[in-house]
Amino acid sequence: MIKSTRTFFFVASLILLIMFFATVNSIQAQVNHSLTGKLSDPSDAPLKKATISLLSAKQVVIAKTETDEEGKFSFSNIPAGSYLLEAHKADFGTQRFVAQINENSNSKDLELTMEINPLSEQITVTAETGQVSDTGLIPQQVNVISEDDIRQRATGVLAQVADEEEGIFLQRTSPTIGSVYVRGLTGRYVSVYVDGVRYTTGSQRGGINTFFNLNEPSNLRAVEVLRGPNSAQYGSGSVGGTVQLVSQVPGFGSSSPEIHGEFNTSFTSSDLSYGANSLITYGTRKFGLLFNIASRRVNTLRSGKAIDTHAAVTRFLGIPSDVLGDKLTDTAFTQYGGTAHFAFAPTVDSQIIVQYKRNQQDSGKRYDQTLGGDGNLIADLRNLMLDFGYVRYNKQDLGFFDNGSFTFSFNSQREERVNQGGQGNPLASITSQYERTNVFGFNFFLDKKLNERSTILIGADIYNERVDAPAFTFNPASKTAVSSRPRIPENARYLTYGFYVQNGVEAIPNHLRFSSALRFGVSSYKVRAKDSPIVRGQPLFPDDSVRADDFSGRIGLVATPIRGFDIVFNYSRGFNAPNTTELGTLGLTGDGFEVATEVATSLGGTIGTIAGDRAVSTGLPVTRIKSELSNNFDLGLRFHNRRIDTEITGFIIDINDPIIKQSLILPQGAVGKFLGDQPIIRQLPNGVVFVPLSASPVLVRTNFGDARSFGFEYRLEAKLTSAITFAGNFTYIRSKDKATGAPPNIEGGTPPANGFLRLRYAPQGKRYWVEAYGALVNRQDRLSSLDLADRRTGAPRSRSNIANFFNNGAQVRGLIDTGADGRFGTSDDVLLPTGETLSQVQNRVVGNTTMSIPLFPELPGYGLFNLRGGFKINNNSDISFDFENIGDKNYRGVSSGIDGPGRSVTIRYSYKF
Repeated sequence: MIKSTRTFFFVASLILLIMFFATVNSIQAQVNHSLTGKLSDPSDAPLKKATISLLSAKQVVIAKTETDEEGKFSFSNIPAGSYLLEAHKADFGTQRFVAQINENSNSKDLELTMEINPLSEQITVTAETGQVSDTGLIPQQVNVISEDDIRQRATGVLAQVADEEEGIFLQRTSPTIGSVYVRGLTGRYVSVYVDGVRYTTGSQRGGINTFFNLNEPSNLRAVEVLRGPNSAQYGSGSVGGTVQLVSQVPGFGSSSPEIHGEFNTSFTSSDLSYGANSLITYGTRKFGLLFNIASRRVNTLRSGKAIDTHAAVTRFLGIPSDVLGDKLTDTAFTQYGGTAHFAFAPTVDSQIIVQYKRNQQDSGKRYDQTLGGDGNLIADLRNLMLDFGYVRYNKQDLGFFDNGSFTFSFNSQREERVNQGGQGNPLASITSQYERTNVFGFNFFLDKKLNERSTILIGADIYNERVDAPAFTFNPASKTAVSSRPRIPENARYLTYGFYVQNGVEAIPNHLRFSSALRFGVSSYKVRAKDSPIVRGQPLFPDDSVRADDFSGRIGLVATPIRGFDIVFNYSRGFNAPNTTELGTLGLTGDGFEVATEVATSLGGTIGTIAGDRAVSTGLPVTRIKSELSNNFDLGLRFHNRRIDTEITGFIIDINDPIIKQSLILPQGAVGKFLGDQPIIRQLPNGVVFVPLSASPVLVRTNFGDARSFGFEYRLEAKLTSAITFAGNFTYIRSKDKATGAPPNIEGGTPPANGFLRLRYAPQGKRYWVEAYGALVNRQDRLSSLDLADRRTGAPRSRSNIANFFNNGAQVRGLIDTGADGRFGTSDDVLLPTGETLSQVQNRVVGNTTMSIPLFPELPGYGLFNLRGGFKINNNSDISFDFENIGDKNYRGVSSGIDGPGRSVTIRYSYKF
């Protein structure tokens, strides 16, 4: 058994021993706190028969009750700790409040007011581990996306929740694959957690998140996005920020058994998609169950104006995409899955939670690699699967500590990618790469309220990964298949663990609060040549191992000189260790074909000056990449009262030694040599090389220069009247290489300046609401050389790859006819829509240059206008509509492999009981 596995079990066993002895010491602890309160409307009238649920910081429903005739409620035998109160009442919906119960106080009395058309959600359960907090008391910047917002936005995939938020932006690589930009960073720079369990793995691809959308939106009660580095709490990879997915939970704690459920269904016209989910919960005083099943079918998309701006026929032939129809081929897929969630309270101060979910995507394709970009015939994403589960034990009054939480988790992410390059050449080799990452994890925290003003928390986590990655290459001409080098070496191991401490201090009650955290984290990677198949007498990869460790931390304050006005400062230091993808990848990625360090080194490779075909050698040899470090500074102002909530934040993120992609430069004579299973088919005089799988140059990862991102975020929400609410936000980000001032080659690029506005009318006592909303996105004229070389953004084309597509992909798809000689592949072949020969097409599209020219040297800006509304049929059911992109605008975001939907209508129906 390898060292990483021994380390995993040693640390996990140590944590279990701590848990056991702490539990033994707490058996005699007395639990005698009570929580009482009164619930009123804005006129101070009591709200009777409202449902009140008490949840822990880990989102376990501990108890439920109803308000009496005077609006009063009470809970008894509640351990000290940080709690969330949820109040639900017809005509008011569900609203959330913070409740802090101190060890030195036997009772807590609350005066709560439910607002009509309240301002946005203000409660976070993830910004400070183990604490329920008002966002106004947190120095970090937090987006809290409610369950209703998730349902409205995520019409196709979960990543759409990023729409309409400040500081975050949607990234959609393909119809199935998407992720979230946080402060201009995405992919490996943004960690994802589900209920406090790390979802991100070391084999995650650099600029995208293949499995983010396998989280079913209807399983979630909230999404919280922490903007800025959070490595102190959430480990390596949280340089841009952290996305926290908060699951639906079963309710229990009622005096009698209760059954609740809901059914939701929807239809969207732009892609003729339809889907539904059914959720049911059962709860008693001691335990609760929740089951949810969901499925949706997404069909081919009609983009704005029925045009695909980056289509292969437009990129290489200069003709409109609708020559092949008004829908985007290869954009349909099916997604389905389910979840089971069990909660049990053996005692009043302890809970056991078990969750398991399984989700799957079928028939997905990388449209940007077929007709949406390179023109290839095959780019399949087969059977993307997620198996995710955890067992958690929560304990209050845990010896010296107020609370403890201990979680064992399992995370299995599986995909199979089948690709054929050659820009539509039916005889090009077909690579099949199966990949399954299995992760066993363990984490815990213990917290203690030292006094009325100070709380301390200690915690640790460990995640042990192993990748199963067989691969083979099939030759259509000879009908033979051979083992080939997988993207990530077979049986690669990746271990991450860390220890952290967190502290919150209210230095001056109601006027000054400090928050800080410190973490020591370790990451290690190991590959063994003996796990490789033997091809031509040699293993496909050598022995390799890397270890990295460092400290990360944050410290911030919230100063409140006058009630409702806050001054906020936060500093954080991030640590991003190289992961499995960065250390071991050889194969096709979103930006092009990437080569692993050891392969580039064996061929005498050097690093290019940029990521395109115009690169020249820097003279720097390709070497082992090392960890990135980041420093982030936030300074913000907040103002809030019952009618207005607004804030503005300026930030700077410095990334030292960022891991970026540059063109690989090889000595002349490289044609015919192999990079994995791919032969080098072309080499330019500057040393840049090409392989069949990609029309872009071969890339290599390296630490290159220092990068800085800076900008500001603004948000405003105002109740103009009791029925009318106005809201808007604006985000500006600029990224640069600190030495040259040019945009850095960080994967995913940088989103442009963007804003959002909405005006909502929801009259009191009426069953309907309506909202006009829109987005304004500026053009992005600061594209890096990596962006310009990316098929999804710059979409470069050269005389060579125009010829390749003309003679292969265009011919196979019936766009080419023989000339007078009646034979394909000769100089008189013609492009049917224009009647041009190949040389005429080349001259029209790129002229006489032998170098590539991007189709989009910048991405155009756009504006979208939309209208949505809803009608409450009765207390159990409602219907809503969303009329999007009314102007049928064509648009695309940075690093997106698909244009946005055109004019579209979405209809939703929901029934709850």
